[in-house]
Amino acid sequence: MVSGCLQCLRVAVAGKLENMYTTALLSYTFTLAGDQQTRAALLTALHQRSVTDGGTRHWKRAEASEKVLDSLEVEMTAYVLLAVLSGPPVPGFDLDYASSITRWLIQQQNPYGGFASTQDTVVALQALARYGAATYSSEGASVVGLSSLGGASWQFTVDQSTRLLYQEQALDRLPGDYRITAQGQGCVQAQIAMRYNIPPPGDFSSFHIVATTTAVCNSTRPTLTIRVDLRYQGRREETNMVIINLKLLSGYGLQQSTLQELKRESSVKRVDFEEGYINIYLDGLKKEVLRSYSVTLEEEEAVRNLRPAVVKVYDYYQTSDEAVADYSSPCAERDDVNDLLLERSEPPTRSTSIKLKPD
Repeated sequence: MVSGCLQCLRVAVAGKLENMYTTALLSYTFTLAGDQQTRAALLTALHQRSVTDGGTRHWKRAEASEKVLDSLEVEMTAYVLLAVLSGPPVPGFDLDYASSITRWLIQQQNPYGGFASTQDTVVALQALARYGAATYSSEGASVVGLSSLGGASWQFTVDQSTRLLYQEQALDRLPGDYRITAQGQGCVQAQIAMRYNIPPPGDFSSFHIVATTTAVCNSTRPTLTIRVDLRYQGRREETNMVIINLKLLSGYGLQQSTLQELKRESSVKRVDFEEGYINIYLDGLKKEVLRSYSVTLEEEEAVRNLRPAVVKVYDYYQTSDEAVADYSSPCAERDDVNDLLLERSEPPTRSTSIKLKPD
């Protein structure tokens, strides 16, 4: 079966591959399969379409946003690095070539070690681990110095006993000029992270989402049916996998029949229910095509002053494409109004104080 699949992929490679992500993934596929001829041809084709800048190398998507980190660019660049490092050497694709890819990947890493999404983080960390294994040396030590013009200075020692230790120092003087120096032998990654507040994004969103609620309140266990209407209105003709993340209202639980009804939907790939949340995984959404999904909740415990809950939709691979809506319980709103009327109907109390003064 595997042999037949590889033969099918060879036919695809023999044609004209336009999709950069597919080409990168195939390069790693044929590396693992041991097909050096196809592997070398794919790496050569990828090299011709790579982007170099300041000693780094990566692969771009034409439709990628310039404003945020593109998770698919991270993922396919990591797949190329895996293809370069996971098989016998290919002329022109040595450790220097791998180092230029590694430098770009490290520059995209956030202060917590991850990237744009779970998927690209897993692949990128696997590729970086492969590079670390290929360049590992049991010898060498480095001392990294950090100093500011104000006179403050710090030193970090990186040797065999601390090579896996994460070391950091808060820089309180901002704005400020800092200098980083390194002495010794070895490879050390130094990263500076600056955190700041930014204005919220504009009203435009790649997704349009509306959550409406119908309720049965006059029951011992009130029920809510939340209908989520969803439409993609972004630049692409079709999205990647899409996730609807629906937070349950406090005091409400998921009606079990809801899971089975959702799973019967042809566009639903998977449904996960965790404590307080339900995640609905969808196939790609075509542009301007409306999709609707319903979830039924049951009240398990009455909660006063119930706050609205959030429904979020986002592209699994393009997490910057997202939209948020909220919903509330008409039953809770009715109960709050009744409580308010009861409070107003109670007669007011008045107290009077008398001060007595001696004659």
